[in-house]
Amino acid sequence: MKEWTKEERYRVLKSADEIKPLYNRIQLTHYRQHFHIQPITGLLNDPNGFVYHDGKWHLFYQWCPWGAVHGLKYWYQTESKDLVHFENKGVCIKPDCEYDNKGAYSGSALVTEHSIYLYYTGNHRDEDWKRIPYTCLVNLRDDGSVHKYSKPLFGPNDNYTEHQRDPKIIYHKETETYYIILGAQNKQKQGRIILYKSKYFNRDWVFAGELKVPGFEDFGDMWECPSIEHIGDHDVLIFCPQHIKIKGRGDSIHHNGYLIGKMDYETLTFTPIGDFHVLDFGFDSYAAECAANIGNNDKAILVAWMGLPDASYPTDEDEWSGCLTMPRELTIRNRRLIQRPLDALKSLRHQEIDPDEGILPEACEIEMHTSGNLEMHLFNTPQTDGITILYEDDTKSITIDRSGMKKRFNKEQGEARTRQLDHPLTHLRLFIDTSSLEVYVNDGDALFTTRVFPEAEEHHFTLIGLADMKIWTLEDAMKNDFII
Repeated sequence: MKEWTKEERYRVLKSADEIKPLYNRIQLTHYRQHFHIQPITGLLNDPNGFVYHDGKWHLFYQWCPWGAVHGLKYWYQTESKDLVHFENKGVCIKPDCEYDNKGAYSGSALVTEHSIYLYYTGNHRDEDWKRIPYTCLVNLRDDGSVHKYSKPLFGPNDNYTEHQRDPKIIYHKETETYYIILGAQNKQKQGRIILYKSKYFNRDWVFAGELKVPGFEDFGDMWECPSIEHIGDHDVLIFCPQHIKIKGRGDSIHHNGYLIGKMDYETLTFTPIGDFHVLDFGFDSYAAECAANIGNNDKAILVAWMGLPDASYPTDEDEWSGCLTMPRELTIRNRRLIQRPLDALKSLRHQEIDPDEGILPEACEIEMHTSGNLEMHLFNTPQTDGITILYEDDTKSITIDRSGMKKRFNKEQGEARTRQLDHPLTHLRLFIDTSSLEVYVNDGDALFTTRVFPEAEEHHFTLIGLADMKIWTLEDAMKNDFII
């Protein structure tokens, strides 16, 4: 594996010609996806600035162009009319000023009449490599021009450590006030959310205070990618607590989850009405971003990074890493978030194939109606089990185990995940791409996401149990054009 110097990781991209040979090589590698957003080169991590505007969905992601390494980050832009087919639009935010000299980090978006405003963390490093985080603003106009504000909206709060990032812009209609919430870490190394407020979306920001979340005063040492969404009659606090172990998550210390409750902007208190729940019971899901301005308060649309901090993947050797999950529809049922694949994904169905053949196409969808115990092996061979999906009816528990794959990775975080279901298993919907698997359980009651890297002979499946199964091959949905 390549050892990266600081100079290599934080090199400024000056010309598309510098990475065109890398792009050409990557397109020939085996694990490129068919219907997931992936980087043209290098590394993709957090989704950013997800918003609907002027008849299109705009979705950005963190991008380091040089290889499978976290280094100098840009915001790379994609667009879609249906949240299924995406096109590359090129770099939108460049780390090219004093306040973001070592990266344009994650953030969110706000729509005005003729513009999208992008709020992000400017990662500044001084000569001693001390980090100073700034909250910065970029105006992406409808003519495609990008205008970066010359000064940040505000700098770091001295009462917290250097870890203050991932601004989420929120407009509170009742008080006609804009809020920016940031993930933060206090001086006692505890995860926190801090808020700034203003009557204007682009100026006069003042510190409002720290968000109080009763019962979660000591829950990880940093909270990344915070968001407060209003769905139906509830508020939902979504965030990523770090460096904490959670029951059922193996040895993983980075999580993406939520609390359902009530947000009081007057007292800056989010009062939960239940426990912390993970968004995804699988292995590879983090930094979830909900779309702004979808025009429907009964649901939200979410996309996440199909990866984790401090993790490595087999494609690192091919000089690229990371992809985004499929967009998902969020609703609330029985005080839990329900996640479903979008109906528009059915447009990718190409050819229905015979399940009795036991063959897994490289890109496919599987739908199953079932009852009783179930054992399914995906990507198996006569000698290996592949990925095992095991449901035990007496305990109503479903387990995903990826230890049977030939290419194993991140084993130290555990290779099996189990979810206790509230009701017996009746329905599964699986989306398989070249190097990923997403399993939707019981119409959204649970979701398992994992990267998977099958070798040439790992393209079979077997099923033990009763199930009515259909399999469709899926068409390509991503235009991975070389656009900088």
